[in-house]
Amino acid sequence: MKSVYKITAIGSMCILLMGILFSCEDDLPGGIDTTSQMTVLKSIKIVNVGEAGNGVVEGTINEETKEVSFPRLDTLTDFEHLRFEALLSDGAKLDQETYSVVFEEGKTEKVIVVKVQNDPRYREYLVKLRLNVPVFGAEFSTPIIYDYSSNPLGNPIYATFTGQLTRGTGFDGEHVLIVSRSAFSVTDAHLLKVSDLKNNTINRINLNVGNVAAGSLVVSGGAQINGHTYVANISGAAASPLKIYHWTDPTQLPEVTQINMATVSGAGTRHGDNVSFNLDQNGNGYIFYISDTGPVLRLKVSNYSQITEPAVLSVPFTYGQWSSYLQIGNTESYLITSNTQPVSVISSGGSISYSLGASSIPKGSDARVIEFNGERYLMMISVARGPGDVSTLYLYNITKGSSVADALANFEQTDKQPIYQYNLSTIPNGAPASQTGFKVVKDEEGNDSVLQLFAGATDAGFVIIEVPKKQLEEEE
Repeated sequence: MKSVYKITAIGSMCILLMGILFSCEDDLPGGIDTTSQMTVLKSIKIVNVGEAGNGVVEGTINEETKEVSFPRLDTLTDFEHLRFEALLSDGAKLDQETYSVVFEEGKTEKVIVVKVQNDPRYREYLVKLRLNVPVFGAEFSTPIIYDYSSNPLGNPIYATFTGQLTRGTGFDGEHVLIVSRSAFSVTDAHLLKVSDLKNNTINRINLNVGNVAAGSLVVSGGAQINGHTYVANISGAAASPLKIYHWTDPTQLPEVTQINMATVSGAGTRHGDNVSFNLDQNGNGYIFYISDTGPVLRLKVSNYSQITEPAVLSVPFTYGQWSSYLQIGNTESYLITSNTQPVSVISSGGSISYSLGASSIPKGSDARVIEFNGERYLMMISVARGPGDVSTLYLYNITKGSSVADALANFEQTDKQPIYQYNLSTIPNGAPASQTGFKVVKDEEGNDSVLQLFAGATDAGFVIIEVPKKQLEEEE
């Protein structure tokens, strides 16, 4: 009896297991029949893109990872009722007619789950949505550098930057101006084409200096502005005239403006270690000289050539020989700074409205404000005067603020770190004249495309740095 019972029990168990297997077959997703109830997403579109709700974008499907990506979407799209149109397996459908998508504050990407259903089966796809938000500013992570400084990463230092002979440089995007001297001659005042420098080629364009003479130093500073070339001497006393030379053609003799410093009441004892040119597209504006003893000489410029109305300004501090007085865009405000004083916002008449903290950023010269692709930057070069000083180009983001004074005040509340910096030289010298420059290159539609930066300093050489505007990253 026991053996009969055992056989009967085993048989019953087998029948039970077989019944379970066959009775569950229709309930298991993905049954043996592979020709029906499939859940494959063959193609998908978003069909209500844009403010009008009639834009269509096609998605890219990765069937292996079950991911779907779309081109960036107009921010005015009705994301509360996002509608897809999909080509699916026969009998399949999406789990919803519309999808409500919420982007968290400050986020431009969102991943949602879309189900393809074909009862009793379903398959989930991860759909990545990205907003087509504008991006601003320059992409400093991908600079192109044309280096002629003592930085070992570039070309050898440009030959004239030795023995403190090159004190002045200029830059307008087309040419670099080199103001140099040899035994107080002017034979090394010349231009270099930026396009040549980009090809590691040196082709000097010598300035006609046949009438360049006089001054405590015959040449020292200069500027290159909209194709106009300026070179200035140093006036070391009332008996030493201040001269400014102006070329529109380097092969011709320059126009000469001479200021008799003996007739300028209140002028300093030495003008010309620095010179700041501030001219608009029509060649109108001011030239500023900050003397070593404090007073600032201001000259009015009209149509690039007429230099008149010398006036002396009294400023609150002594800025010294390596300082600058540069206009903020086309406004009535300027930046004044030096290796001894912090950056300050100042008027054309010498009144300071705001100053950065004394230790907020390194002290330097030629501080400028740059507007590029919707962002605003503060640019300056540190002055390598003594031990431990480095000639470094710095850029800071000061976009936040309705004015530059507001922007600097807001900047003080941040970590005050540069968004970009580049070292030209780690060797200080006794005559560290230092300059900056920039050019905003436009595209065919007139939009900001490339930002060109320039920096040069005595015995440090010069560098040109190009950075493109930021772009939205697209999926490959």
